[in-house]
Amino acid sequence: MAITMTDAAASRVRSFLVRRGKGIGLRLGVRTSGCSGMSYVLEFVDEIQDEDQVFEEKGVKVIVDSKSMLYLAGTELDFIRKGLNEGFQFNNPNVNSECGCGESFNV
Repeated sequence: MAITMTDAAASRVRSFLVRRGKGIGLRLGVRTSGCSGMSYVLEFVDEIQDEDQVFEEKGVKVIVDSKSMLYLAGTELDFIRKGLNEGFQFNNPNVNSECGCGESFNV
């Protein structure tokens, strides 16, 4: 299953890459953290590794390592604005539960 992005997320990532002045895409991953067990990791990618899977969505490359893909398959990345707050939102069909603050999840 692929990783997808909304128009808002793709636009935001493209603007970050332009301001950064380099990079080929955005890495989406997971790490052990938080009160529910896992949290999302977003970082810019300058070089693709052999174990990476690359998805291109709306002109943006999303790179996922093979271990993270087990937890992220089918995820949609969105960018939302609510009042004065804004940020990326992960619509992950694999999530069984999330912590109260929304920073971590469990599959």
